[in-house]
Amino acid sequence: MKVLISDKTAKECRRKLEEYRGIEVLEKGGLDPAALMAEVAGYEALIVRSATKVTREVLAAGKKLKIVGRAGAGVDNIDVKAASELGIVVTNTPGGNSAAVAELALGMMFSLARSLPRADAAMKQGQWLKKELEGRELGGKTLGLVGIGNVGAIVARLARAIGMKVLAYDPYVTADRARDIGAELAALDAVLAASDYLSVHVPKTKETGGMIGAAALAKTKRGVFLVNCARGGIVVEKDLLAALDAGQVAGAAVDAYDEEPPKDWSLAKHPRVIATPHIGAATEEAQVVVAVMVAEQVGAYLTTGAKKNVVAG
Repeated sequence: MKVLISDKTAKECRRKLEEYRGIEVLEKGGLDPAALMAEVAGYEALIVRSATKVTREVLAAGKKLKIVGRAGAGVDNIDVKAASELGIVVTNTPGGNSAAVAELALGMMFSLARSLPRADAAMKQGQWLKKELEGRELGGKTLGLVGIGNVGAIVARLARAIGMKVLAYDPYVTADRARDIGAELAALDAVLAASDYLSVHVPKTKETGGMIGAAALAKTKRGVFLVNCARGGIVVEKDLLAALDAGQVAGAAVDAYDEEPPKDWSLAKHPRVIATPHIGAATEEAQVVVAVMVAEQVGAYLTTGAKKNVVAG
């Protein structure tokens, strides 16, 4: 049985897969869609991160495909509906990189509060902006979380540890669960209105796409800081730009975009935006964890039929 790894993964992924009897692993990154369709035909399994787009055409070309494993939580780069129709199992690795994303989100908040990128850039240019860079403290402020799943729950705990009040909107979480992680559940409009900092931690779905757009941003406290380390398309980029220019949003920190890399760099280049190139999960520790998780899922399914973290099939 052959497994194709089409995106760069930690070496532990291949090592773990090769522990399973009868599995052959090949790593071929950077394949364009046509090359991927030609290559995948000879494999029983495909492992991807976020770069490879597993379209219906790719899945159909994989005549022997039994499973697609995503080394990460989001599966918006995989046509899950098509996989289900074709009888191909799709798995992901929820929780494997949650700490990494949560820590980046909190780091973004510190950077916004203290203008750290501007301070660093000025120093490198020989400018001493001590009097111009009066910041704010996070302690005592209200953090609004849109989603308190694996990542949001960690952000809530970290925020509480530095003295923030945490409000959360998540229709899939009970009030008891929210209290356990130190958050108070509220309606979305209430979270928007009360938050000094607003951080997005929901998956990209039909329901969440565009949920933080002009209407939602108009309901926020004027001068709110917004953080998106989740997925592009949840926050409407043109609406965020308008809110920044109007002063409704004081600053934003963005790690995920509608298109990656962006074709329109307006948001990333905005003077009150801290922009990073979707590095939320990019820590050494997280990449090892998700690499091992996806290898175990694919290896077990191919050799025993066992399913874990299945999102399709």
